Formats: sequence, structure tokens, C-alpha cells
Amino acid sequence: MNAQIPLKLHIGGIEAKPGWKILNVLIGPNVDFVGDVRNLSAFADQSCTEIYCSHILEHISQNDMLPTLKELHRLLVVGGKLMISVPDLQVLCELFLDPKLSGAQRFHVMRMIFGGQIDAYDFHQIGLSAEFLADHLRLAGFSSAEQVDGFDLFDDTSSFAPLGAL
Repeated sequence: MNAQIPLKLHIGGIEAKPGWKILNVLIGPNVDFVGDVRNLSAFADQSCTEIYCSHILEHISQNDMLPTLKELHRLLVVGGKLMISVPDLQVLCELFLDPKLSGAQRFHVMRMIFGGQIDAYDFHQIGLSAEFLADHLRLAGFSSAEQVDGFDLFDDTSSFAPLGAL
């Protein structure tokens, strides 16, 4: 993957956007690089100024999480920005236990926890909360983490608020 330097990398994306390159595990019309987020060896050290991962990391096993985050850290230039959106397990657990939810709503929340399971890649292997993710990022070498309501970069689920909960 001969990526130009510097690169804005959208991992798992499908939507083309000027200035961004897409890495996806599946071939698609806007995909620039086909590959798995768990193996970023084709990208050079400090080759990215920004990396965006929306609803990707929950598909990584617990054992692969820290090595994957270390690889993302390796790709970023000093002062680079990593933007991550994942289902928040704490929020989803609180929603699931809400007695006001119908059975169908609770089933929808369960699918957000375990993945929609519509194809071989749509299974969640780890539950992340702001606390868990911040801990993993620190262990991977990131110096700070900030929780935000959304990024407004792509038309995706990064600011999804099912049943009113972000």
C-alpha cells in the first residue's frame, strides 16, 4: 500500500471525501486500500496526520486491541489526531436495563452490543466504554483522550443516538 505522505486515513469507511483515503476489509467503489485494521504494516511510520475509525474497533478481539491501537499510534505523525467512535457498552447496558423499553427496543440494543451479524465481519468481539477505551489508548502510547458527541466528518453512525442516548 504505497500511501502518500501525509495521509488522512478513514478505516472501515465507504464514503469518498476529498483529502481522505479509505482502508476497508472489503473491496468497494471508494476503497483505496483493502486490508485489515489489525495489520497496518503496509503503511509507513508517521504516515498519517489523521485517522478516523467509526464502529470498527469493537470488531477486534480483546487480544488484538492493544496491538491494533499501538499500530494506529505508529502511523500518526507527532501531534496527529485519532478519531474513534464505538458503541459505548456502559450506555448500552443502561439502555438494555431501562424498564420503559419494549422487547423490540431491548432486542435492538442487544444487537448494538453483539453486532448486527449480517455478514462474517458484523460481530462485536469487545465491549468498550469511555473508561476502557481511554485506558487502552494510554497503554498504546497516546498522551490524551477526549470524549466528544460526534465528529461530523462522514455520514455514519459516529453520532448515532438510539432511543435518545448517544
